[in-house]
Amino acid sequence: MLPWRFARLRDDTYVLTNMVGEYLTLPRSELESFATGALPAGHPAYNELKSRHFLFDDDTNVAIDLLALKTRTKLAPLANFTGLHIFVATLRCEHSCPYCQVSRANDDRTEFDMSEATARMALDLVFKSPSPAIKIEFQGGEPLLNLPLLRFVVSEAKKRNDAEGRDLAFVIATNLAMLTEEHLEFAREHDILISTSLDGPADLHNRNRPRPGQDSHQRAIDGIKRARAALGFHRVGALMTTTSASLTRVKDIIDEYVRMDFGGIFLRPLSPYGFAIKTKFYQSYDQRRWLEFYFEGLDYIIELNRRGLDFIEHYAAMVLKKMLTPLQTSYVDLMTPAGIGIGALVYNYDGTVYASDESRMLAEMGDQTFALGNVHKNSYEEIILSDKLLDPIEQSFAASSPGCAWCAFEPYCGSDPVFHHATQGDFLGKKPLSAFCTRNMAVFRGLIERMEADEEVCAIFERWANLI
Repeated sequence: MLPWRFARLRDDTYVLTNMVGEYLTLPRSELESFATGALPAGHPAYNELKSRHFLFDDDTNVAIDLLALKTRTKLAPLANFTGLHIFVATLRCEHSCPYCQVSRANDDRTEFDMSEATARMALDLVFKSPSPAIKIEFQGGEPLLNLPLLRFVVSEAKKRNDAEGRDLAFVIATNLAMLTEEHLEFAREHDILISTSLDGPADLHNRNRPRPGQDSHQRAIDGIKRARAALGFHRVGALMTTTSASLTRVKDIIDEYVRMDFGGIFLRPLSPYGFAIKTKFYQSYDQRRWLEFYFEGLDYIIELNRRGLDFIEHYAAMVLKKMLTPLQTSYVDLMTPAGIGIGALVYNYDGTVYASDESRMLAEMGDQTFALGNVHKNSYEEIILSDKLLDPIEQSFAASSPGCAWCAFEPYCGSDPVFHHATQGDFLGKKPLSAFCTRNMAVFRGLIERMEADEEVCAIFERWANLI
């Protein structure tokens, strides 16, 4: 036998997984035969287990070499280290979203803008990363309110990259309400991607994302259209956040994304950080209710695909990439060891460096656990080799974590020490009480059950896994 784990799916059916995520479903009787060494060679289940690297025999030991190769492939991205670098250009914002996870400042509070001096020091750290691909994402607040800083960072990063030769990309995360032709010309000149928020149809979006004039939806839609026309259709992406008002509207939300001709949607739950906690938005629904929302939406998207519409659910697609291919996802929440620091670093407007975007949000609650240092005071080595980063990363390696090491879904999951610290007070978390685990295990089970029940769904999911 090679390393494997198992979990019950439903009735008498169990799923078996190996260390690289190859899976197979078996009835309990065949599982017991395999576990006790009584499954005869030549049995269909024996041959399936052999072909998927659950066992090897005297015929061949190639399974060991293939398993090693797939393991190296899965873990190879760790050597690249930090590829995503988030610059908080300003805390100023003219929206007042009640679920926002960071404190925001009024439009005239320029003391909450990142300075060129801070940005220059942050870029010193960015280009210390060994990653061959560097993505700089501007966040806020509303980063378009500090356009001079964006211009400086893009110009300075490109200048440095002439010598570095990295694959350099830029993203602006914006609500689009303040979008001008000057912004579009800047983005077009430097091939910058746009990421925005779209929570659903007008009434829902305006309720979730209020601003003066109550026209946030119309401004977002107009901005998407203008940005597509100026930058290219596929240079604009959108994200939604699930609030209590969203829970009965999943089909309406998906239909809005279809209407706007997006190729997919990420059905995201609320996170337990910052202003979302202070306004009690995070407590507005539990994991059970969100999972009902998620699977209603997933099944609706599957039905749209059956009708011939190519449309994906992005979280499912990232999980399926880990399930059905030998490749890894760069999504921080699905990385193990944890993607904090390794997958992303955040440079706050004041120069404070955080291990992730969620770490900055946690700091808004007064918890500086994941504040790694400051660009004006600390070197790259001091920040990256800090115990504040290395300790949670070490504890987050799921393959050796209690509750994860023997979980059948460990190959698909990630680790989130920031979430567990925020909700349970330690980096590892108590897995039976973890909303992170409850949500992910339900999603993993749901995806496997749908693939096993329907060959057409399996074909749809295989396509998703190779698109993301």
